[in-house]
Amino acid sequence: MAVRKIISIDESLCNGCGLCANACHEAAIVIENGKARLLGDNYCDGLGNCLPACPAGAITFIEREAEAFDENSVKERLNQLKKDFSLLNWPVQIKLAPIRADYFNNANIVLAADCTAFAYAAFHKDFAENNVILIGCPKLDGVDYSEKLAGIIAGNSIKSITVIKMEVPCCSGLAFAAQKAITVSGKTVPLKITTVSVKGKVV
Repeated sequence: MAVRKIISIDESLCNGCGLCANACHEAAIVIENGKARLLGDNYCDGLGNCLPACPAGAITFIEREAEAFDENSVKERLNQLKKDFSLLNWPVQIKLAPIRADYFNNANIVLAADCTAFAYAAFHKDFAENNVILIGCPKLDGVDYSEKLAGIIAGNSIKSITVIKMEVPCCSGLAFAAQKAITVSGKTVPLKITTVSVKGKVV
């Protein structure tokens, strides 16, 4: 062990958003009990890709005695995560989803508004099984999903997209984003739009 530069996470400031974990190329940060945590000193290279990703200012550099960065351990962890994530559809938030992932290949994507899984009791049985789920709320997220979705469509073999939206006007942005993304991607992908009423019925 020797004194070196390494990140420090202030849990009192951390809001558990996970953006730092997503930004870390070494997968050195995990989210546990709603807080970011450094998995181990040997996973942190001290370059700090996580710092600008943290909106709460919870991550800083410090110099302290720490185990040396171990590139082999990082490679082993990343290989294991790659195997794990090839079987899992995670993360499901559109904003956090990667542009390319093994689970997108030959996938039927269900692009769902946040509220639909709560409003429609049979959501998992009718829509989620054997499909890749991406969720978002056009009103609350306040972003144009079409650029991210176009990248996913262009960079992977997507078989179909089904948009599950609520009947409220703000949800129409989800369907619009999907339509725009398919056009921008230059690919032909079947698109289906399903609307759920505020009473939890497919309309």
